[in-house]
Amino acid sequence: MTKKPIIGISMGDPSGIGPEIAVKTLARRETYEICRPLIVGDANAIRDALRITGLDLKINAVSAVKDALFQFGTLDVYDLKNVDMGKLQYGKVSAMSGRAAFEAVKKVIELALKKEIDATVTGPINKESINLAGHHYSGHTEIYADFTHTQDYTMMLAHENLRVVHVSTHVSLREACERVRKERVLKVIKLARDACRKLGIAEPRIGVAGLNPHAGESGLFGREEIDEIIPAIQAAKALGIDADGPVPPDSLFSKARGGLYDIVVAMYHDQGHIPLKVVGFNWDEERQRWESISGVNVTLGLPIIRSSVDHGTAFGKAGKGTASELSLVHAIEYAVKMALQ
Repeated sequence: MTKKPIIGISMGDPSGIGPEIAVKTLARRETYEICRPLIVGDANAIRDALRITGLDLKINAVSAVKDALFQFGTLDVYDLKNVDMGKLQYGKVSAMSGRAAFEAVKKVIELALKKEIDATVTGPINKESINLAGHHYSGHTEIYADFTHTQDYTMMLAHENLRVVHVSTHVSLREACERVRKERVLKVIKLARDACRKLGIAEPRIGVAGLNPHAGESGLFGREEIDEIIPAIQAAKALGIDADGPVPPDSLFSKARGGLYDIVVAMYHDQGHIPLKVVGFNWDEERQRWESISGVNVTLGLPIIRSSVDHGTAFGKAGKGTASELSLVHAIEYAVKMALQ
């Protein structure tokens, strides 16, 4: 690789595990073998994460990307100086932490739009803390859409060969059903195709889920498939897109996991999230903890690249140094792959 992409990593909520998994990820030599990572956040919060995790790494606090060293063993931190360590409480909802997390996300977006970095990767934020700080967003996706002035976007979740995009996400189930419309389904099918191409899949096979049990059973269990989803699939096929469906949701994800489809179009949040987390999240009952949390969240349709961990702030683990960095490692790998296309 002649030119490694610069990846801006927002630290996430400093009261959560974001800083800890960031330093653990950058303690891996292989991270520097594929990219030039830059943490965006508060240098003191990152310094405390090193204390918590017991990692012996240096910090290079900068106020400009050009001053980063990008050397393994030294963490480059775009220092926003926005965390009062005397007030920071791990595992607690906090307006200060919400503000710091929001400002880190806003900064990586700005740096990417200015093309000072090649892609963005986001650490976990807490929605309650963000809103306490006066920033009324339901998640990262909506923040990115707002600051990049993007209207047609969607979320893609990925774990190994299973990839899922969503027609709707953070809305009630009742509203999610109302959002299943031909125009939106077609847009998401197109976004799914484009995402796969950015990952090097030239002609992706797209499986489109039904909304109702048995994909409506020819109208017996609802007409959304007949009136909205099938017309969208037909329109996609007319554009040369290899879209199949509507496939009954109870079998679609197993088929995708088995290799029949490169990506799945889910109709609403839980329809797509549950199968991804079944395969990516592993709970150890004996140890009473998550043994592994793996998965990547990518926002499609943006003018910049954004991938993220597929988990939250894990306040119960914050400050203990035990959180797994695996999801962040994979998020960076996805960002690099997309930046190099």
